This record gives sequence, C-alpha cells and structure tokens, in this order.
Amino acid sequence: MIRAVKPAHVMLVAAIAGLLATATASACSRCMRVFADGTVVVGRSMDWVEDPGSEIWSFPRGMKRHGNAGPASFEWTSRYGSVGVSFYGVATACGINEKGLVANLLYLAESNYGPSVSGRPNLSIGGWGQFVLDSYATVDEAVAGLKKEPFTIVAPVLPNGEPAVAHLAISDPSGDTAIVEYLDGRLMVHHDRRYTVMTNSPPFDEQLALDAYWKQIGGDVMLPGTIRASDRFVRASFYIDAIPKGVTGEKAIASVFSVIRNVSAPLGITTPGEPNVASTLWRTVYDQKNRVLYFDSATSPTVFWIPLESIDFSPTAPVQRLPLKQGETYSGDASKSFQPAEPFVFLKATPGRP
Repeated sequence: MIRAVKPAHVMLVAAIAGLLATATASACSRCMRVFADGTVVVGRSMDWVEDPGSEIWSFPRGMKRHGNAGPASFEWTSRYGSVGVSFYGVATACGINEKGLVANLLYLAESNYGPSVSGRPNLSIGGWGQFVLDSYATVDEAVAGLKKEPFTIVAPVLPNGEPAVAHLAISDPSGDTAIVEYLDGRLMVHHDRRYTVMTNSPPFDEQLALDAYWKQIGGDVMLPGTIRASDRFVRASFYIDAIPKGVTGEKAIASVFSVIRNVSAPLGITTPGEPNVASTLWRTVYDQKNRVLYFDSATSPTVFWIPLESIDFSPTAPVQRLPLKQGETYSGDASKSFQPAEPFVFLKATPGRP
C-alpha cells in the first residue's frame, strides 16, 4: 500500500517534530550523481557505534538462499552474481550485482514492517538487500517486484543489541533510483530519478520537505553543519548537485568521494544516550556503468577497488570473502585477494518476537 503524500508544510512540521522526538539516528548517508558521459556513481558512508566486522563478499549466480526467519522463511535462487559488504557477518549492508544494480541499506529508527501475514513467507532483514541484488537487473524490475510484497520482513535485534531497522535505496546504470521504506506496517516506495540523496530519520518524504526549506535559503548562503541526518541530507543534496557538469572518468569517482566524505563523521564522535550517532567507519563508492566497487576505510589511508569483470560469477564459482575485520588493508585492485569461504547466514529472525 502506498501512503498519500502530505502537503509540504505538513511534512516540514512533522519532520521537525520527528527530529526532536527521535533519540537514535544513525549517521549513514547515501548520494548519487549521473554524469554527462552517462556514468552513474553512488556513494554511501557507514557510521556506527562500534566496528561491525564488515568484510567484502562475492556471490555467484544460482545460489540457494534461505530467509532465516523460522519455518515459513522466504527462499529464492540468485539470478545474478554480486559483490557486497557485510554487517556483523549477518547482513548485506550494500552491494552491486553484475548488471550494475546497487542496493544500500541505511538505518531508519521509524521503520515498522508490520506483523507476519498468513500465507506469506518471512524474510530476515539481513537478507533484504541481498535479495534485491540477487533478483533484479533494474530499478523498474525491483520496484515492480517489491510492490507485490512477496515476503514480510522480520527485524530482530543486531548482535550489539540495537534494533535491526533500515530503509533501502536502489539505483541502476541508467540513473534510475528508488527509496523503499516500511512505516506503520505499510510499504512506501519513492521512485524517481530526482531522489539521489538519502540519510536516516525522519522518513524520506519528511527529508524532502526539510531539503526544500533549505533550498529556499540557498546553500551558497548557509548550510546546516551537524552530523544529524537532516543536516547531512541537506549538505549532500547541495554538494552532489554542485559537482561540475563536465566531470567524467576517475574525476567522477573522486567527486562523489568528496561529497560522501563531507557528510561523514570523524573518528571519535559519540553522543551519550544516542548510540547510533557515531563515527564513520567506512565508505563505498560504486561506478554503476563500469561495475566497480570502491572501498575507503576510515582507519586506513588507502582506497582499493573491486572490478566486477575480474570476478567469476558462474554457478560453479565459489563464494569468496575479502578479509577486513582483522585490520587487513589493500591498495588498488584487490580482486585477486579474495579467498573461498562459506557464505554467512542472515541474521536469525523469529516472527512475532523482537
């Protein structure tokens, strides 16, 4: 069900009230830019209160998947191979598939996925992003498939005790993009090429209202400067549009890195009583046209990348892992450093329980 859009002034008031009422707001950000030569680049930051042990994985086509949400778990077989970044070894936080589709999960405290529905299978939120990467080649396909609501998402707590709640940004090499949320148990889909920025609380329609307010002021006059989600949304929105129109090639990658770094939080940032307003731990930038994942760790001075053309995604290829959680570092093309590994299991979820 798609909720009716509220008037802009109503959304602005609601957004401000939501910011005041919400104590926890993750500091992740996502931005996308379509360049003059057709290159589509999307970047995101991962900000968290502790190291979630993220690593990079490659998954082949033809994998049998299990939603890990009890007896009525959703099951599927991957149509496309993908490379993604894990979160606590129980979820795919972001990734790109061999068709160039990118999925990014960002924390959203207001998420409510609703109760299990009789006859509909359940999916752990840990597998939501991976399902999209496994199943769809374009945003149009993803939106059409997700609107059918083939599963109910079950969101238990994360290994550190925080709620596993998120909304999803999807983009493809054509520059199409969509934001998917569940609010009050209802599916919300925002599908428009204009939706190039997403952060966290408040929900997306209220973020758009806040952004519209700041555009009236003008970013060349003043921009909000805190690490709050609403401020980061406004800054990312202004700076992603400020990139010169003629930028191409490696400069396009570097320019998106410059924006996502601008909305990152330095190491050492913590907020007592608000465990998810935290330091940036890593950033990813995806070249969707050329199908390359770039990874930038906040604890290492080097950037490395994974060209998908270097990965074997055939059904007989092994699942592979690029170790990171022990402090491993890489520079340049790191595709040859993958190691065969058993795939991680999605966060265990029990319907009807937190």
